[in-house]
Amino acid sequence: MNHGRVNPHQTLDATGITGLGNVYYNQIEPALVEAAVARGEGRLGKGGAFLCSTGQFTGRSPKDKFVVRTASVENTIWWDNNAPMAPDAYARLKADMLAHLQGRDMFVQDLYAGADPLHRLDVRVVTELAWHGLFIRHLLRRPAREELDGFTPEWTIINVPSFKADPARHGCRTETVIALNFDEKTVLIANTAYAGENKKSVFTILNYILPGKGVMAMHCSANHALGNPVDAAVFFGLSGTGKTTLSAAPDRTLIGDDEHGWSDRGIFNFEGGCYAKTINLDPKAEPEIYATTSRFGTVVENMVYDPETLELDFSDNSLTDNTRCAYPLDAISNASDTGLGGHPRHVVMLTCDAFGVLPPIARLSPAQAMYHFLSGFTSKVAGTERGITEPQPTFSTCFGAPFMPRRPEVYGKLLQEKILKQGATCWLVNTGWTGGAFGTGRRMPIKATRALLTAALDGSLAGVAFRRDPNFGFDVPVSVDGVDAALLDPRSTWADTAAYDAQAKKLVDMFSKNFGQYVPYIDDDIKAAAIG
Repeated sequence: MNHGRVNPHQTLDATGITGLGNVYYNQIEPALVEAAVARGEGRLGKGGAFLCSTGQFTGRSPKDKFVVRTASVENTIWWDNNAPMAPDAYARLKADMLAHLQGRDMFVQDLYAGADPLHRLDVRVVTELAWHGLFIRHLLRRPAREELDGFTPEWTIINVPSFKADPARHGCRTETVIALNFDEKTVLIANTAYAGENKKSVFTILNYILPGKGVMAMHCSANHALGNPVDAAVFFGLSGTGKTTLSAAPDRTLIGDDEHGWSDRGIFNFEGGCYAKTINLDPKAEPEIYATTSRFGTVVENMVYDPETLELDFSDNSLTDNTRCAYPLDAISNASDTGLGGHPRHVVMLTCDAFGVLPPIARLSPAQAMYHFLSGFTSKVAGTERGITEPQPTFSTCFGAPFMPRRPEVYGKLLQEKILKQGATCWLVNTGWTGGAFGTGRRMPIKATRALLTAALDGSLAGVAFRRDPNFGFDVPVSVDGVDAALLDPRSTWADTAAYDAQAKKLVDMFSKNFGQYVPYIDDDIKAAAIG
């Protein structure tokens, strides 16, 4: 039986998914919260937030993600990074999942990704869990209610955490699977309740579709000057680099915190919400994100709380370090109403260098920007994983390798072309360590990072003197008002300069070794910008 508002020609029955129980279409937040609580999927928290656990999986399962290997994508998918699934295995998986759903109640949300109407992707998300419907309703963009009467999805995601895949029968690795079929325009997700798989599946789809249209898909945050959407900036960065914190500056308008496109018209947010980490969330440093954890409808994932008072423990990582909350973008007071901005005047690449070698900010040429974009460097520090006793480099190409279905050079070249055409200034910003490596030095002062970023974005750095870094070849400002000049020369902050030189050589060698895999695919100007 169908409930809710839906295009009568696009019900699940009409599209061949039959034999289900009750199907709830496009329920709004109160109904989804009510259903999730009634079904025992979680608890109602303070202020009406929904508190839930994702069970065994508290993060994404990248090794269980597959692309169906069909003729249409055979020559365009980066198969070294995307595990293939045979079409007949996918057909068995889909048939078995749909058989598993017979008689079960399901929740359907008809949504879209992409704030720019020219590049909008209409997506249907079919979920077994009511709270997954609430989550994706926050994270994607919500069409006007009257649009639902004629809504026709281009892609469909079917998420069934209770279904366990059979590796032998379904051509996958474990009982957990995320399978993308670009011919059928369908994603199947099974045996994981981690809601982030839903949003990142959409991102992966866009990362495949948009470059073919000349649109750069980016794993980045973005903002623009107050009252001036033309003065925009994007911030690439892996987890722990400050991507969310630094883009959410009070003196700029937040376009979005995670996924954007760059077209011939400017930049646009793919999403309509935020999925913020909450571990050690500080109400003084991040008051608005903190406030969302007691806001009606916010999904609070895997946080420990007092069973009587429902007080959240922001420091308890006993379930996972990856505690999160999901909420609509309008919960943030300085968020953009449109999700649109002009062509970025500044492209910022964030890294957390635990080796203590990189300066807090450096100016990059377009070729150097592509080099660092393809490298995607940050570092893990001792204690973050068992067995790590010294800083370990992490190179995640394009600052988001798990979501890149095409070869990385496709994205790098597209980014470089847009930077050159629009005249964007590129920066590498290090939020990691200074005065020594992790364990000896100290974390880069956030006040200094903010001051340097402000000077970069408002144009102040254009008038200062720069020096050429002898190890990495980029330009580093010699002095900036309000910033300790010593920070700008990392070598001078080390008590033992010989130790710095050795550490710098070590990091250069790591960059060089990692980048070798891209050399056969890149242009000569990028080769010339390579380090080492």
